[in-house]
Amino acid sequence: MVEDDENLNILLKTYLEKESYEVVSFLRGDDALTAIGENPDLWILDIMLPGLDGYSLLRKIKEIKDTPVIFISARDADIDRVVGLEIGADDYISKPFLPRELVLRVKKLFNNKINNHANNGLLINEEKRIIEENGARINLTTKEFDLLLYLYKNKDIALSRDQILNAVWGNDYFGSDRVVDDLVRRLRNKISSLKIETIYGYGYRLNDEE
Repeated sequence: MVEDDENLNILLKTYLEKESYEVVSFLRGDDALTAIGENPDLWILDIMLPGLDGYSLLRKIKEIKDTPVIFISARDADIDRVVGLEIGADDYISKPFLPRELVLRVKKLFNNKINNHANNGLLINEEKRIIEENGARINLTTKEFDLLLYLYKNKDIALSRDQILNAVWGNDYFGSDRVVDDLVRRLRNKISSLKIETIYGYGYRLNDEE
């Protein structure tokens, strides 16, 4: 967290630590540069900071890693909010605000992060059921998405066709297990980075070697 108002900095840090978050705080933007290499899970940035403003710090953060960022600022003009979001901020809170509101926003971002799975340039947003490969959206059918998610949650595990059928189609499905082969083929065609290994006579495995 980077906030130059020392009293507010201490207050917000206290609230977050009560929720069992580990918080490292700074009063200056340039002092916080050293923390980028530590790969924090989330950033909370004021915009008007001594040494280095929040916009510049955000850009440097995003150059290294797409870490979630919340802006907190007394500048509540629409243009400031738009600029912050356009350059990569995930949320924006205008001062004054209740510390509890920040805690809730932090929890929401962490929940979203948990529901996003990344693998070799592939991003799976489980909650929104969105798939992106190297930033490009991929349109999948319901069954294709369900299969991909099931394979991903069982990476490096050999899954039989029956296991996949039960997970994707349900226990009451009585059709041919060859529908699994067709669905795997469609996934391979749509997602080039997907490494689905065929285990002949048994089923499939999603490899996660890279």
